[in-house]
Amino acid sequence: MNLLHNADFAETKPSTESLSLRGRLFATRALSGALAAPLSDEDQVVQAMDDASPTKWHLAHTTWFFEAFLLKRFLPGYGVFDERFEYCFNSYYESVGARHPRPKRGLLTRPSAQQVRDYRAFVDAALGRLVDQALSPEAEALIELGINHEQQHQELLLTDILALFAAGPLKPAYREADPGVRAGKAAPLEWTAFDGGVFAVGHDGEGFAYDNEGPRHEELIRPFKLASRCVTNAEWVEFIEGGGYTTPTLWLADGWNIAKSQEWTGPLYVEEADGGFMQMSLLGSRPVDPAAPVTHVSYYEADAFARWAGYRLPTEFEWEVASRHVPLQGRTLGAGHLRAMPAQQAGALQQMFGDVWEWTASAYLPYPGFKAAPGAVGEYNGKFMCNQFVLRGGSCATPEGHVRRTYRNFFYPHQRWQFTGLRLAADA
Repeated sequence: MNLLHNADFAETKPSTESLSLRGRLFATRALSGALAAPLSDEDQVVQAMDDASPTKWHLAHTTWFFEAFLLKRFLPGYGVFDERFEYCFNSYYESVGARHPRPKRGLLTRPSAQQVRDYRAFVDAALGRLVDQALSPEAEALIELGINHEQQHQELLLTDILALFAAGPLKPAYREADPGVRAGKAAPLEWTAFDGGVFAVGHDGEGFAYDNEGPRHEELIRPFKLASRCVTNAEWVEFIEGGGYTTPTLWLADGWNIAKSQEWTGPLYVEEADGGFMQMSLLGSRPVDPAAPVTHVSYYEADAFARWAGYRLPTEFEWEVASRHVPLQGRTLGAGHLRAMPAQQAGALQQMFGDVWEWTASAYLPYPGFKAAPGAVGEYNGKFMCNQFVLRGGSCATPEGHVRRTYRNFFYPHQRWQFTGLRLAADA
């Protein structure tokens, strides 16, 4: 298998071109191709489960997004690559029209992977013609949205291919790991206290943000403490061995029912082996690193662990206020690890950005005054504000520059195929 090397998607020193809208657009488009490069055409067709999508579909859908919302409106004389693709690669935009069912995306053996690559090249050429012209503010805003949209799908591409490789008997590695088993030592768990008060939260309007990050508003936050790092695999093993998955009083009722019906005994992809635990990863099936953050856990599991440990999950607003005390940097996709890494030191808040998305106790709801944009683009976030929970901080698979302090990721409480972990909180 052709394996992707770290340098192919590592952060490079910014240039004037890379900081321009045009430069970021085509750097993002190129990264998607680089992420798909280690995969065979057969790898790119298969769908591991209903929640996941084939690599080929991600590559085509992000291309369709630019075609449907940007090129058809703003590039005079543009003709679509293939009119049938709108049905195949529309995701959930009801305003656009009918679409292929999500659970059946893996049945799309046609168009072929090569036809999808041709589609991307066709649309990229048209995007080049468009950005060489004078752009309206609306067109620029849609390009920015398209860049961030494709970055989201780059992370999904990686987590979905992990789900696929984990489901097969050969357990292939997306990228070969360095020789040897790297097992770090966890930094001691410490606590940082924060004063309560009324805080302004949400995006301030400077630069790009999704609509669900605003409007900026005030929230009352009581004094709280936040753990210095994420919960580790070693601590999760203690939870397992301490009856965490066999004690119903630790769990929310819905979570307990799902854990029992799906026979959960640990995080997703984890199997008990002689001498310890193994976990399937993008680097193949590897011994669990005791010091690394636990990952691929659901909200239900995170909530149960916090209760077992005698603490709780932070609210999304506690997390956001605490994040203002640390630099906006972390081990995301550009670091090249493709897995969550141990905290580097004790004391100050660590791992706030990168490594794992952190479950919060906050339901995914609209902020006061939120209004979805008119038209199909308004379907991007608002209609999902029900029955999901907010995660903060980004992961080892989040593209460089994508995450913000105000970024609100969201998933259903039972889902765990993303790089999801947790950080503990407590009342001060």
